[in-house]
Amino acid sequence: MITLGTALAFGGAAFSAALAGVGSAKGLAIAGQAGSGVVAEDPDKFGNVLVLQALPGTQGIYGLLIAFIILLKIGAVGGAGVKELTTFQGLALFFAAFPMGIGGLLSAIAQGKVAAAGIYLTAKRPEEFGKGITMTAMVETYAVLALLISFLMVYGINI
Repeated sequence: MITLGTALAFGGAAFSAALAGVGSAKGLAIAGQAGSGVVAEDPDKFGNVLVLQALPGTQGIYGLLIAFIILLKIGAVGGAGVKELTTFQGLALFFAAFPMGIGGLLSAIAQGKVAAAGIYLTAKRPEEFGKGITMTAMVETYAVLALLISFLMVYGINI
């Protein structure tokens, strides 16, 4: 029997994966649009453009990781059987997914914008590619912090 608490935990897992995934898709699209224009003008820049475009995709991976950890914690993965959680436990897991879901959504979109700027920088001054990577990676810090706090919250919940 699936309790309300268990359903809330599933909702948290879905929330983390879905929002961070949507953010990554949007960030990748923003950077990809910029990259397509640059590569149309100079196909030799494809490698550098691809690296910058790929960076906003990590938030989707982080969101999926938190979802997987929640599913492991409640027994939905691994064959042990899904645990019946109290409403409080389910709410706690649901809210533990919030930092990664919302943090992943917003940081991936912001990172896509910075990556697009880095792509334009690389188009005009290829020798500055490293600076474009550095600026884009700075936004990643907040996705990693969201991942860390969600991870600690999930493991801090006794089930």
